[in-house]
Amino acid sequence: MATLFRLFPPAPEAKTFLLNHKPTPLFSSRKPQTTASRKSHSGIQSSKFGSFLDLKPLSKPESLDFDLSWFDPADRYRCFDVIVIGTGPAGLRLAEQVSRYGVKVCCVDPSPLSMWPNNYGVWVDEFESLGLVDCLDKTWPMTCVYIDDDKTKYLDRPYGRVGRKGFKTKLLENCASNGVRFHKAKVWKVKHEEFESSILCDDGIELRASLVVDASGFASTFTEYDKPRNHGYQIAHGILAEVDYHPFDLDKMVLMDWRDSHLGNEPCLRANNSKLPTFLYAMPFDSNLVFLEETSLVSKPLLSYMEVKNRMVARLRHLGIRVKNVIEEEKCLIPMGGPLPQIPQSVMAIGGTSGVVHPSTGYMVARTMALAPILAGAIVECLGSTRMIRGRPLHHRVWNGLWPLERRCTREFYSFGMETLLKLDLNGTRRFFDAFFDLDPYYWQGFLSSSLSLGELLLLSFSLFRNASNPSRLDIVTKCPVPLARMVGNLALEAI
Repeated sequence: MATLFRLFPPAPEAKTFLLNHKPTPLFSSRKPQTTASRKSHSGIQSSKFGSFLDLKPLSKPESLDFDLSWFDPADRYRCFDVIVIGTGPAGLRLAEQVSRYGVKVCCVDPSPLSMWPNNYGVWVDEFESLGLVDCLDKTWPMTCVYIDDDKTKYLDRPYGRVGRKGFKTKLLENCASNGVRFHKAKVWKVKHEEFESSILCDDGIELRASLVVDASGFASTFTEYDKPRNHGYQIAHGILAEVDYHPFDLDKMVLMDWRDSHLGNEPCLRANNSKLPTFLYAMPFDSNLVFLEETSLVSKPLLSYMEVKNRMVARLRHLGIRVKNVIEEEKCLIPMGGPLPQIPQSVMAIGGTSGVVHPSTGYMVARTMALAPILAGAIVECLGSTRMIRGRPLHHRVWNGLWPLERRCTREFYSFGMETLLKLDLNGTRRFFDAFFDLDPYYWQGFLSSSLSLGELLLLSFSLFRNASNPSRLDIVTKCPVPLARMVGNLALEAI
């Protein structure tokens, strides 16, 4: 027990934020819903020595019981204002926002009612500002970042987990009340004419619309790029686990744990982790239920998935965590950075394939929820008016609505941050985040939320360099020139 307590040293006095007092959560802290009873399965599975790789997830894929307005194939009227390909968070949010103004929308997806597989973590204030805070099924009043065994950052910013069932249900309810139609099919092909586009589905149905929006995710082939897609990659393995014990404070979400003491007896893993580090992301729900995710923030080329899992096994063993049951398993691969899609083009995009993923952190959900109304406004200005702006003028307006010059420029800066992180080893990464989270909260919060202007990002850079340690400054001076030159060049091209 004493050893485990030392793994989580108390916060320095100047940053305790009344840590000895357990603050009342700002919002409801209901336990997350799971598809399998934890009690009924208790003891059936059991991992050895902190390993969980031999355990099978207890939960099974499920679908929502919801009465959608389905497109009737017998209906001869097959023309809409907007067709949205995909019913993930991005697609449903855009359909909800556009349909509020009487624009006729059809969402096409092979399984519109299936539950989303990923866990979504968000900053509470972001979802609160969007009117979506009721979609969080658990909140933590504080977050923490373990820089190493001797230093911990305590962040006074509440964090939450999105309740996927409630979130999707809310978006579907809003879509249904706004008259959105749904078609259960896979889109095979998208064709374009001067003022109209059409999609061909695997069931033989062809639908037409003034605008087709691709919200089908990273693997989509409908959105075109005119530059090589030289992405970085965030890869992670996560489990929602029933455990005998875990050492995490229930009032704090672990945003990042960069410690590597768990690899002391794994020289090969430790050497690789020193070059391409991973961290633990942890959401403790109660004393026996916790979401654990080992994450490579960004790498190029892609870090081995098995390497990530093996590091997680060693970490849990070191922390004394024995997994009794794996309730859910998550495999996460997020392309980050790289070029934006061709702007403009005949297919509009939103979500993963549109370039809205934060190039330095991988955050996307809250930002997509915030950008969807902006894109919807641009669409409504064209299709909701008596002028009915269509064709190339429509495509120019909607793409520039999502990616105006200012937003393209700030994305270049965030991509510069990603390219810098790619060059840092474990110690360099620790030094970076040590200085980063010592910034004025306005700057580090704004950076993570993609809300800073280009001028504010420049001020953040100067402040980061001024407050960084000498070794961290050396990292910046020696490893940033090439990414910096690339960013400046790209900014110059954007300004032309």
